[in-house]
Amino acid sequence: MIRAHYRRAGRTTLPWRRTRDPYAIFVSEVMLQQTQVARVEEYYEKFLKRFPDFRALARAKKSDVLKIWQGLGYNRRALFLKRAAEIVVEQHGGRLPRDRATLESLPGIGKGTSGSLMAFAFNKPEVFIETNIRRVFIHFFFKKKSNVTDVELERYIKSSIDKKNAREWYWALMDYGAAMKSVNPNRRSARYKRQTSFAGSDRELRGKVVRSTLSSVGNRISVVRLIKELDVAPAKFKQIVGGLEKEGFIFRKKNYIYIK
Repeated sequence: MIRAHYRRAGRTTLPWRRTRDPYAIFVSEVMLQQTQVARVEEYYEKFLKRFPDFRALARAKKSDVLKIWQGLGYNRRALFLKRAAEIVVEQHGGRLPRDRATLESLPGIGKGTSGSLMAFAFNKPEVFIETNIRRVFIHFFFKKKSNVTDVELERYIKSSIDKKNAREWYWALMDYGAAMKSVNPNRRSARYKRQTSFAGSDRELRGKVVRSTLSSVGNRISVVRLIKELDVAPAKFKQIVGGLEKEGFIFRKKNYIYIK
């Protein structure tokens, strides 16, 4: 059933499925974290054209990486990508590590992304779970159970993996799960959470700070102008800007905020 659906309606034209370049796959997997496929398609090839390999990304300016990322959301991922590229160049000769533990030592790479990289970049039959895969296994194996944990799912996923072609099997699972959104068995997952509103959230304010700074001459903006644009209380402004500064997005000098 899963493979039949893939043969009939698989998303075989997705650009990151037409490459075996570990770097290009690495970029796609980070972009796809918490972001819809259609949105990633808009940015993926543009990003690769600007930063074609780990070395190009490692030596790029932070401001250039963030500028090309604008619109994808979760700007922290752009910084993680750049920092990961620097580590790959400095410690691994510009080649993506082929073991899961080392992958998970890179910024922004957790258990799920390390597993997907092992499968898609290296065709290794590693277990990993993302939202579409979770949806499929809850649907088929936990029809009447609520609060299903990922630990419960893992043994079913492990037993199903095509050990010779894990890459394509996972593609098939993900495409089948993506087609099930109208029924969404993930509501019975222990990880299920209703999305909170983006409008007025700290995430929206953080994005505005980064976007306004990048769109200003010299990638700098005055604190006075930024407070006016954000229209927030001084305490909230201090919290947002302080967090961005601590994470390495921005730095403050006198009465200006910069991104380099």
